[in-house]
Amino acid sequence: MISLRDAFTLFVLASSALATPAMAQSEPLGLNALSAYNLIVLGDLTSSSEVEGRTFVGGNLTGNSSNYEIASSVPASTYTVPGLTVVGNVTGGTKNLDNGSGAIVGGNVSSGFNLNGAAQTVDVGGTISNTNVNQNTVVSGLANSNPAFVQNLTQYGSAMGTSMTGLSYQLGTLAGTASVVMNGSTGVFNVPSGSTTPTVFNLTASQLAGMSAIQFNTDGSSMVVVNVTGASVALAQNFLGGTNNLGQSVIWNFPNATSLSLTTAWGGSVLAPLAAATTGNYIQGSAVFGSLTQNGEMHIGTFSTSFGLPSTSSSSSTSSTSSSGSSSGADVVPEPGMIALFAAGAAGLAWRRRRASLKPA
Repeated sequence: MISLRDAFTLFVLASSALATPAMAQSEPLGLNALSAYNLIVLGDLTSSSEVEGRTFVGGNLTGNSSNYEIASSVPASTYTVPGLTVVGNVTGGTKNLDNGSGAIVGGNVSSGFNLNGAAQTVDVGGTISNTNVNQNTVVSGLANSNPAFVQNLTQYGSAMGTSMTGLSYQLGTLAGTASVVMNGSTGVFNVPSGSTTPTVFNLTASQLAGMSAIQFNTDGSSMVVVNVTGASVALAQNFLGGTNNLGQSVIWNFPNATSLSLTTAWGGSVLAPLAAATTGNYIQGSAVFGSLTQNGEMHIGTFSTSFGLPSTSSSSSTSSTSSSGSSSGADVVPEPGMIALFAAGAAGLAWRRRRASLKPA
């Protein structure tokens, strides 16, 4: 039987293979996806807000008018992904695609797009309406003219889901290497500079809820993983010192959260692939949710590709804060099968090899 340590090593090798130069034109998964996309929603996204960077939606996109890739300078990526990718349908109010971002949609676009900035390309599996083409390239009906278009997009959506849940699980198994220092009701996260391994804090949702404020003492040179266990999570803490740049090195991982609400400006990338989430304020970093009602902005400062997955894992460690001295084991999360994880890599490969078929002649 493959041990958890060996299984994680295989997962790391598979993820690393997806990031090699030979795979540069494949679609991003794992940590690479956190870097390429500002927002990833594995299911449906209902939005009345905006995303500064790139967005991936594995289900349908709906809601009032919303804006995508609004930042004039989005971090460069080795992956050629558009500003908006939707596996399903796009409905509701008009969606604004800014800065020549472009879009790929597997289903129909009834909301219409405003195509702003430089000329952009929009590929649609079904029909598109309420859109002025002008100097842009808009191709619809690809589900009929090129059936592989929808098949490959659906396959990539499935691979993304497997990849994100697998990544969240694996990060959740990391042993804690540091404890939060409580200064009154402020949780202080002290991070060593230049560490070659992640600094890992393991907390419960109730411990996090006991903090009214959060302070990170970090220079951004070390990867930080904050694992928070619990089915229901409310993010309402203030960030002392601001949120800038935290998303590039800090991952808040909620491996078994099924409900998440955010009412404050949040610093750090958020990984909650099982959660039905609602945001009412901005997140500075990347974010992954199972589904999302978005009423707060997504700000760039996505996770940095300079950090890689740790090469080892151990069973769940205790969670702790120095003020209480209490600890509890991390909640058990079902381990994803390695076949499914390798299938995610295979799906990414297949998507790359057939990438040319997604574009009209």
